[in-house]
Amino acid sequence: MNSPSAVSPNPPTGSHSSLPTKLNYWYARNARDLPWRHPDTSPWAILLSEVMSQQTPVARVIPLWQAWLKRWPTPADLADAPRSEILKMWANLGYPRRALRLKECAIACMERHGGEVPSNITELEALPGIGHYTARAVAAFAFGQAVPVVDTNVRRVYRRLVDGRYLQGPARARDLADVASLLPHVDPDPRLVGRQLPPPPQPQPTDAGTGSGAGSSAGASTDTTSGADRDAANLMCAALMELGALICTAKSPACDQCPVIDDCAWVQAGKPQPTEAEAQAAARRVQKFVGTDRQVRGKIMGLLREAGEGGVTKKEIDLLWPATEQLERALQSLLDDGLVSREGATYQLPR
Repeated sequence: MNSPSAVSPNPPTGSHSSLPTKLNYWYARNARDLPWRHPDTSPWAILLSEVMSQQTPVARVIPLWQAWLKRWPTPADLADAPRSEILKMWANLGYPRRALRLKECAIACMERHGGEVPSNITELEALPGIGHYTARAVAAFAFGQAVPVVDTNVRRVYRRLVDGRYLQGPARARDLADVASLLPHVDPDPRLVGRQLPPPPQPQPTDAGTGSGAGSSAGASTDTTSGADRDAANLMCAALMELGALICTAKSPACDQCPVIDDCAWVQAGKPQPTEAEAQAAARRVQKFVGTDRQVRGKIMGLLREAGEGGVTKKEIDLLWPATEQLERALQSLLDDGLVSREGATYQLPR
């Protein structure tokens, strides 16, 4: 991912600075020092960070990401790892199906791309467990491509900055094109939003460099966009994400610290609050945990991780949760997802 130090240290001048200039300047001084943003980070490590960070706080991701890469630093290493060990290492990060999908992704990289992470968005999206967001995040932050990267934070920033609405609402088909229209040197035409650009040239010794690693460029087409233009576009993607994470947060945004407050349609409109219907719709989209099947699944997975190869009996599982029907449903869903295996009367992690 882009290193904040790659942006010029000189502040922008003039009262009509562009959004990219303001945001990238702010990012250079305020971005968190996340380990996957370091210039020597491999495309595989960046892909791993993006998958782990989905619906999981960054503070919980960092130590696991570091431990994971120490044990399985390449797709080849993870492809050969037993599923039981992968699930144990995943621990309580949540949504453990992601862990097994990462193994499937590693196998696909070995079988289709010579053990490398592809840079082509179409090929990235074809990898198991890799969706539209992750594919573009890897293309931008691992390979320096000028493509829009849209997550929940970016959608929220866009909705306030451009649409003047407090809540980001659900994901929309037009989100990629909307964000692309803000980025420098990216065609906003939705038909071209996923265009392929070759990886930027390797920086000279005197360059600061913003890439996070090099990987396969199979499938990338020729494009005249300069390395500097690509850097500006994917730096702004990173800045939009960071702004949403640190300043333009879901609750209590710190508008007085925002570098683009003078451009914000929501602020200019007087910070209108959502209607009752909008607030109710947003509340319904919030994923609860306590008392849900997810919580029960987590308890079962925790028991199996602690049990080791010997596994546990059904009676031991039954002690985890008082609601029998919900417990049975959660256990069956884990069996269906391949996260739990049954051998006779014993339940254990898949081998």
